Amino acid sequence: MTTKDSSEIGYAEALKELEKILSDLERADVDVDVLASQVERASELIRLCRDRIGNAKMQIDTVVSGLET
Repeated sequence: MTTKDSSEIGYAEALKELEKILSDLERADVDVDVLASQVERASELIRLCRDRIGNAKMQIDTVVSGLET
């Protein structure tokens, strides 16, 4: 599976990749040799999603505060 650099993907694509990794990890025949790399990739994607959510929240807060004045 080819993965893009985390900075190149959007939130929805990152979430979809996370779901795929989770599905792979839930299988009974998980390849232990790739387990560590999948967990590392999942960690990167989770960090990306948290950052994107944080940025969206800041933008929303800015817009909402502008409406209150």
